[in-house]
Amino acid sequence: LICPCIPKIMSAKKLTFITGNPNKAKECSAIFNEKSSKLPNALNVYNYDIDLEEIQGTPYEVAYAKCKLAAENTKGPIIIEDVSLCFNALGGMPGPYIKWFLKTAKNKGLVAMLDAYKDKSAVAMCCMAFTEGKGKKITVFEGKTKGTIVPARGKNDFGWDPIFQPEGYKETYAELDDDIKNKISHRRQAVEMLRDFLADKMDVL
Repeated sequence: LICPCIPKIMSAKKLTFITGNPNKAKECSAIFNEKSSKLPNALNVYNYDIDLEEIQGTPYEVAYAKCKLAAENTKGPIIIEDVSLCFNALGGMPGPYIKWFLKTAKNKGLVAMLDAYKDKSAVAMCCMAFTEGKGKKITVFEGKTKGTIVPARGKNDFGWDPIFQPEGYKETYAELDDDIKNKISHRRQAVEMLRDFLADKMDVL
């Protein structure tokens, strides 16, 4: 028998993050389950690595297409993200191709791309796409952080963080404490939007 005075314990829900980086999944779980969260259940995010075809297009189009491909190869609700670094002087490039620019040109080369321009402003963008599964609607959330491209400063262990100085700060992403960076990051903003979206849809997880 169950005593009626004992409140019902809501079981935790599960969401799969298509990524090879388990730290991204942990970061999402932490944001989903903050005290300020409106989610009625705990939501645990797990990473699952799939080698997806590289797609060309706008950040939104790339995230949408990657989510559709991933859903065809997995079961249940999933999220994927596509991160862009957009130089305003270059009309938004490298954008979603930043991974390949960084791999070939390195941070020094990325900074040099703006040598001929007075405008060093940039936008860090995270497009996070969600779907309940194969054939289901795909929804994309865009998180953006404005900043400036500067010569590399700080630890060099996380992509282009050393050359991106977020607006309102004197430090680059790489120089900021992780707690501060995670509160202002482009990924944080996208995850918060997704969290609010899921608040009334926990039954699909």
